[in-house]
Amino acid sequence: MKHSKPLLAPMVLTLALAGCNSMPAASPTTAGSLDTIQNVVVIFAENRAFDNLYGLFPGANGIPGVNPSSRGAYIPQKDFDGSVLPVLPPTWGGLTVAGQRVTLSQAQTMGWPNRPFQLDDPTGVQGSGTVIGQDVTTRDLVHRFYNNQMQINGGANDKFAAYSDAGGLSMGYYDGSKMALWKLARQYTLADNFFMGAFGGSFLNHQYLICACAPQYPHADAADSPARDSISAIDTDAQGRFLRLTPAASAKASVLDGKPSYKNDGNLTPKDQQGMFYAVNTMQPLYQPSGNAPAANGASQYADTAKASTLPAQTGPTIGDRLTAKGVSWAWYAGGWNAALAARSNIYNGSTPNFQPHHQPFNYYAEFDPLTRQANRQAHLKDFDAEFLQAAQAGKLPAVSFYKPQGNVNQHAGYASVADGDEHIAQVIARLQQSPQWKNMLIVVTYDENGGIYDHAPVPQGDRWGPGSRIPAIIISPYARKGFVDHTQYDTGSILRFLTRRFELQPLPGVLERDAGLRAHGAAPMGDLSNALQLPAQ
Repeated sequence: MKHSKPLLAPMVLTLALAGCNSMPAASPTTAGSLDTIQNVVVIFAENRAFDNLYGLFPGANGIPGVNPSSRGAYIPQKDFDGSVLPVLPPTWGGLTVAGQRVTLSQAQTMGWPNRPFQLDDPTGVQGSGTVIGQDVTTRDLVHRFYNNQMQINGGANDKFAAYSDAGGLSMGYYDGSKMALWKLARQYTLADNFFMGAFGGSFLNHQYLICACAPQYPHADAADSPARDSISAIDTDAQGRFLRLTPAASAKASVLDGKPSYKNDGNLTPKDQQGMFYAVNTMQPLYQPSGNAPAANGASQYADTAKASTLPAQTGPTIGDRLTAKGVSWAWYAGGWNAALAARSNIYNGSTPNFQPHHQPFNYYAEFDPLTRQANRQAHLKDFDAEFLQAAQAGKLPAVSFYKPQGNVNQHAGYASVADGDEHIAQVIARLQQSPQWKNMLIVVTYDENGGIYDHAPVPQGDRWGPGSRIPAIIISPYARKGFVDHTQYDTGSILRFLTRRFELQPLPGVLERDAGLRAHGAAPMGDLSNALQLPAQ
């Protein structure tokens, strides 16, 4: 569970580094049947934008003015009022978290140029002489539903620094070539046009991964609702379309004078035309393990429903339901799951395992009630340390596996470093490549969302939930195109599209809604990952 030691002896990866192909994506070129893929493994890491890790990747649409294969020019960051910022705002509170081998204070981040910058520059970030290596944990950055839309600013991506609580840090990037995952991206397929499914943070994007939807909170405004103060205050245009979070009365006129503040950046949307409220920022599952403890006299398996952040159990369709209906085996494997069930001290503990209940999307659904649906829960919600690698070694992984790394190795800024997560995920992949099931396996390594970090790629207009900013995705398989940069437009729902096509499932409504929204805005629907594959003729 600690994951502080290597999971395996070092392996030599055979890398296809002789010229990474960057062919334009056309229609899928799968020569054979998707039936060749017998096992799909989705590894869902945390909070990194594409430019943050892969902005220097050869042949990819990387950082403008830095990567020669970038498409488009850098648009300078703007202030709240739309004027160009003369410099980036400081990183409020300092760039590094406590206990790191190096520190960079807020004062040291003043006056940095208005452009992306390399955190691990060997001469020191922004000429400071301090190298923020990939083993250093930086402070967290706000990554919430409405904030992300304000940062994207209609596709210009020019208000990341203004609408960040971490100021200029939002513009930082790394030399990703130092990562083990970069080497895998060079060997297999890197998708450089893959967007997070929903605007905002981890909670909603984990939900989008399994349902292509936002959770519902009926009657949130009722007098007896514990969540009535969690409804966001937003400004809209004459057609009722979102413009911005309503600023607080004390809000600064310029981000150079202080970070943004709002009247109420809550966890719920205002009521829609059908009278429904939706949970779009972090809420806790009704079922343990949850960030909310049981009520004083309540069942130990449940969270306290009187807490404003306890979400009612969800009942909508998920990809799990669709797979089960077709008789397709599947499971969600979570790092630290058993530890969190055994002791609440393992939840949000800032150390190891730092289990994150809001990263466990199926645990929000009535289908996995620990009292009434115990058998279903045991069949599908599993502990990584107790079962995942053992099943892989024995060749007994289900047809579809989702793996969620525990907090200290998931690459989330604020409590995990890039290096720790990179090492862990690469080791897991190496173990999967040793599995008897590898010969017919597809591994998708991607991220839940961008973590509030800048990416320059214009975001296509879809529906009210997203897509949000661009994130990395690597497709790894014996049948993945080798040394390939895939420019096909994808989002998190593309994983659902692939599973739906491969196993002939009934499409989830949210996937259809997203593609209809893209078409309505003159954009192509999202791809289903098949362009990343080269299958044998049948």
